[in-house]
Amino acid sequence: MLLHGWEGGAQALYVQSAGAELLRRGFDVVRLNLRDHGGTQALNRELFHSCRLSEVVGAVAAVAVRVAPGRLYLGGFSLGGNFMLRVASEPAPPTNLAGVIAISPVLDPNRTLDALEKGLPLYHSYFVRRWTQSLRIKARHWPGVFHFEPLVRSRSIRQMTADLVREYTDFPTITDYLSGYAITGARLASLSVPSFLLTAADDPIIPMADLERLAPSSLLRIRITEHGGHCGFVDQLSGPGYAERFIARQCAALEAAASAHDPP
Repeated sequence: MLLHGWEGGAQALYVQSAGAELLRRGFDVVRLNLRDHGGTQALNRELFHSCRLSEVVGAVAAVAVRVAPGRLYLGGFSLGGNFMLRVASEPAPPTNLAGVIAISPVLDPNRTLDALEKGLPLYHSYFVRRWTQSLRIKARHWPGVFHFEPLVRSRSIRQMTADLVREYTDFPTITDYLSGYAITGARLASLSVPSFLLTAADDPIIPMADLERLAPSSLLRIRITEHGGHCGFVDQLSGPGYAERFIARQCAALEAAASAHDPP
């Protein structure tokens, strides 16, 4: 089960590439859209935000039932990786959930916002543009419900987030909201399945120092490459990249190990 990053979607090339590699190795694949992503703004009135974990938990549980008694593996990119690690840290995950692979997951959203604002004007402009487009599509599908034009005028992700939190969520402050989906601190101490985190030392929006703020867990393995940027990991001109192959390799290794212990 694969989950895209913020303002991506199930049709994103990196998700499709990972899915193709998994299919090649014999896995069935589900590609999930987060609310308001992948052209789904018309399907639900409520607005997406990154603390809507229960929706992803519910989707994982539903798929787990459908594939049982087979094992379910979760893969996610950036915000999707953050979501999948949180799913595996929730109480009582599906009994056939067998592993998580997170590529460049968001660790501390506040620090990621700092990085976007202070040194990455191209990244910042890209996400402002994509988010603004998505919000306007949402407003068109739900006329009279949402009024985003004052929100998007700031052209600042932090200010847009603060305005969205104030107008459309129950969080008292932006700090409370960002803390709500951070996976630093004790969040991953309750991981229930083998989990792999792939990140790059040159990731411009995920500070490597934040890895030291993750709760220690015998189930969490971290791989840091020298290069790769944020969900980049391009090491060949065609075919699946390193990150997509990494997801497939870890799933295959976990499946082989689990199958060896299956009853005859």
